[in-house]
Amino acid sequence: MSRHTTFRYCLDPTVEQSVMLTRHAGAARFAFNQSLAFVKTALTKRKTCPEHPVPWTRFDLINTFNTWKKSEAAGRVFAVGADRVAEIQVTGLAWRSQVSQQVFEEAAVDCGRALAAFSDSRTGKRAGRRVGFPRFKKKSATVPAFRIRNKNTKAGWAAIRIGGDQIARSVMLPGIGAIRVRDDTRRLRRMLTKGRAKILYATISFRARRWWISLATEASDLHPAQHHQPREHNDDGGWVGIDRGLGVFSVAATADGVEIARINSAPKPLVTELDRQRRLAKSLSRKRKGSHNHRQAAARLGRHHRRVADIRRHFAHQVANRLVKTQDRLVIEDLNVAGMLGNRCLARAISDAGWADFARLLSYKQAWRSGALATADRWYPSTKKCSACGTINPALSLDDRVFFCGCGFRADRDHNAAVNLAKWPTAQQDFSRSPDPRAGGRVTNVRRREGADRHLVGVGETGPVDAGTDVHATQVA
Repeated sequence: MSRHTTFRYCLDPTVEQSVMLTRHAGAARFAFNQSLAFVKTALTKRKTCPEHPVPWTRFDLINTFNTWKKSEAAGRVFAVGADRVAEIQVTGLAWRSQVSQQVFEEAAVDCGRALAAFSDSRTGKRAGRRVGFPRFKKKSATVPAFRIRNKNTKAGWAAIRIGGDQIARSVMLPGIGAIRVRDDTRRLRRMLTKGRAKILYATISFRARRWWISLATEASDLHPAQHHQPREHNDDGGWVGIDRGLGVFSVAATADGVEIARINSAPKPLVTELDRQRRLAKSLSRKRKGSHNHRQAAARLGRHHRRVADIRRHFAHQVANRLVKTQDRLVIEDLNVAGMLGNRCLARAISDAGWADFARLLSYKQAWRSGALATADRWYPSTKKCSACGTINPALSLDDRVFFCGCGFRADRDHNAAVNLAKWPTAQQDFSRSPDPRAGGRVTNVRRREGADRHLVGVGETGPVDAGTDVHATQVA
């Protein structure tokens, strides 16, 4: 069995290689805009001629662009001889041979995906927020990026290789050459050498004044020793509930009331570095747009945001790894994070906690280890319900950090919620979901986002991500 995962590294290119990477990113943006122009032109002509074809799919866009780039419509280069006679030297894009042709094809594929998302959103095939018609990519407002597929050369070598030219920390890209990498690539190189991984494609992007590469790979499943032992068919116990909070990042407890883990020391990088962020933002606002100082100030602010995100993601990986390695059955609650962000008093703290990303990490990490992850109903009163007698206290507020019940039960608020979550898989048949007062009835169509699916996550329901601990070389989605 295989799984898809991504390895991300920070590149250390030379000046010439940086120019080449920028040229490839510009070619990708140009191909996307040109493919979108083909679609808009065809739609305009279709108003007068209904039978006019429109290149809508990715294959049609690739064929249309490949035909256009070699035609006279893409441009011509003339040369005037000594006899003052002009002759055509190049027909089509004169610079098309300076970049990898895969960049054009992948950009056309991206345009096709955007058009498919637009059409599926209009017809109702795509869930979630409504997707608009694709727009042209602006150079000053688009992240420079391009994608290259890993094809085998005529000699049988893979086009994308790790550790080429006898340099361990390097990556070989077609048309660019070997680029040094700042991070350690030993783990990926071992997997490639043993045949336990295969690079599918590479995405190179320029963020925070640095070039990054994301290698999407198809890796083999984890070692059987790292998998959880299967339980009996009639065994419905062993669940561990995880309650997420702000003061306490997470509390894990069993249905018997045994506390497994309590994570108090969350880094909270946004709140900690807020003063520095304000200074950098103020410095950026005082620079003239388009100047060299403005670009440098924007780069400093971008590196700051990158560092904050890396700290938050690294901490979430550590906590998720600790839980999935020790527990084979986990229960989390389906939090409406997007709705909670409407609270102006808690929006910053909720965003800094990264609840949605933490649930996503638990989902695919637990599935990789043959574990189970259940998502409790969004309207399940895990916090207001007594874990001893089952009585619901509707008067419980956010200021009440200790849960009291008329039966004499007294416990920490987060601990009580974690115990109730651990009991949810066995008691979900007897639980009746309360109606949504804003919707005016019972909720029946919760969007499948942020862990909203209400079934046990089994093996195979994973995303193209992996667990990692290093900040720059971490495996991401």
